[in-house]
Amino acid sequence: MVTSAHEGMHRIFQERPEILNPVFGVLGVSLPKKATVDAVATDVTETRPLERRVDTVLRIGPSDGEDFLLAIESQSRKDLNKQSSWAYYVAYLQAKYDLPVLLLVVCQDPATAKWAVGPFDCGTRGWTAQRTYPLVAGPHNLPVITDARTAARNLPLAVLSAMAHTRSAEIDAILEAIDRALQELWATDPETAGYFYECLEVNLGDSPAGKKWKEIMSFVTYFPGRGTVRETAYLEGKAEGKAEGKAEGRAEGEAKAILRVLEARGIPVSDSARERITTCTDLPRLDAWLERSLTVGRAEDLFTEDADGSE
Repeated sequence: MVTSAHEGMHRIFQERPEILNPVFGVLGVSLPKKATVDAVATDVTETRPLERRVDTVLRIGPSDGEDFLLAIESQSRKDLNKQSSWAYYVAYLQAKYDLPVLLLVVCQDPATAKWAVGPFDCGTRGWTAQRTYPLVAGPHNLPVITDARTAARNLPLAVLSAMAHTRSAEIDAILEAIDRALQELWATDPETAGYFYECLEVNLGDSPAGKKWKEIMSFVTYFPGRGTVRETAYLEGKAEGKAEGKAEGRAEGEAKAILRVLEARGIPVSDSARERITTCTDLPRLDAWLERSLTVGRAEDLFTEDADGSE
């Protein structure tokens, strides 16, 4: 079953391919800094009775050699069926695209990482017809990054490392270092910072590390449709307003959405702020407050621009 955490683990490679350079460095595979990265269709089904789908397939175009395909799989536990699936993926992709294929398996568990290294053989009676050697990234070879400056210099690797070290005793320090790096990045590139904030929320899920990260997070949603904390609160409140149909109902729904977002982010709401939100019937103003509720540090900051007369 593909979970949001499973999907988020490999989606980072699709949307932020710059992470590949440091990962290849950890794995001991030479890859020049100048390389093109393109997503390739992940469906490797020739006929429809049985669907086979790789998590991510990227075509790598290094500046110093021939192109190759990188098939990426996220593995949370030992699965004997993967031994044949991985061999199939490599053989099929090589035959379809006439390119060399490397298989990268990303693990969050040391025992799973040890198993995933293989090799996995297909053969009988002392003869090996095919042998699969996955590359494996996990807690055994991805560094533990607890220094904010180090995280800032190589943010994609730091985020992937946090995913791999979810169960580490140092996970709180890892997350705090990433948070400090992302706060600096937010000033110049809020879109990228927002992506990494919620990428970790999606991957860490309801684990103790995930709960720690939810306490840290304080920026707008970047993963629409992924059910992240703020997105859920935002959409539930908006939906209630739409269901009412009338202006009064829409205002009530907007107010509920604002309060839910603040609650989900752990922002205290005073009685006076709550009354101001729930009694407001100005829809444009409520929309503005709703947008601000995703980023403010205090409930009273919702009304800052109102006091300045810029509304």
